[in-house]
Amino acid sequence: MLRTGIALLATVGLVASLAACSEGGRVKEPEREAGTAGDNSGYTIAMVTHETPGDSFWDIVRAGAEQAAQNAGIELKYSNDPDAGKQATLIQNAVDSKVDGIATTLVTPEALAGPVKSAADAGIPIVGLNAGIEDYQRLGADMYFGSDETRAGEAAGERLASEGAQHPLCVIHQAGSVSLEARCAGVAKGVPATENLQVNGADDAAVTATLQAKLAQDPSIDYIVSLGAPIAADAIKAKDASGSSAKLVTFDLNQEAAQAIQDGEIEFSIDQQPYMQGFMAITSLYLAVKNGNDLGGGEAVLTGPSFVDSENIEQILPFVQNGTR
Repeated sequence: MLRTGIALLATVGLVASLAACSEGGRVKEPEREAGTAGDNSGYTIAMVTHETPGDSFWDIVRAGAEQAAQNAGIELKYSNDPDAGKQATLIQNAVDSKVDGIATTLVTPEALAGPVKSAADAGIPIVGLNAGIEDYQRLGADMYFGSDETRAGEAAGERLASEGAQHPLCVIHQAGSVSLEARCAGVAKGVPATENLQVNGADDAAVTATLQAKLAQDPSIDYIVSLGAPIAADAIKAKDASGSSAKLVTFDLNQEAAQAIQDGEIEFSIDQQPYMQGFMAITSLYLAVKNGNDLGGGEAVLTGPSFVDSENIEQILPFVQNGTR
């Protein structure tokens, strides 16, 4: 009886403890003191991208990186510049400041080769993300996280061909980007009559005007292929203004593009999961510095491509709205 009474008291105590820690039926996590996140607080990792200011895609990449840094108690130093020379300088600055690791996009490989080599020579682990899948090993990066953009373009081209596309217009919004060029080349492999159009992605009004003029001038264009979700929003405006009947597809997602898929204004998106790119790039560097871990077995770790369309948008939209997809 004594043992039974003790067990009963222990059970009541546990229930009371859980009830005290619960809120709205959910168990609260124990609070941590400031500065105690993760088990290796003190690492400093730099992330350097070719982000064009205002491009919502990079907000998602950065959110993933920041979550990974918070999880591991890392100080994250994020910087960006769409100019290749300035991005190279930012990478070199990170090397000179003796950070513990560097994650960088490699959208203009030759321009970034020097500072990437400097990092390797200094013994700083460096990983590529988002752009440069064909070049990261040659440049000296240890790992890569992103989509195979050639394959992504080919997948889009195959799907457009199956839907009867005759004359797609592939809109390149950043000059010199190997990733964007690979996407359009892949689309053209599926539909050889694909035409490329260069626009200034840093100026939405200019993108809309250029697209509107092109669509008005050439009514044979039956598909617009946007290579970024913000550009898709410009394409919708251009279509409406020009009276074009062309259908719209896009690479990448943001809340506006996801809603447009649900509303039927965009046929589908080829998604590369930018949140995953940012999260895994920082997490992999943390594990490399802490444990000597390596992901990918010498090959790129793919985060895409995958299609988002009317069939699965209901499941994916909440994650897009949450900023994690």
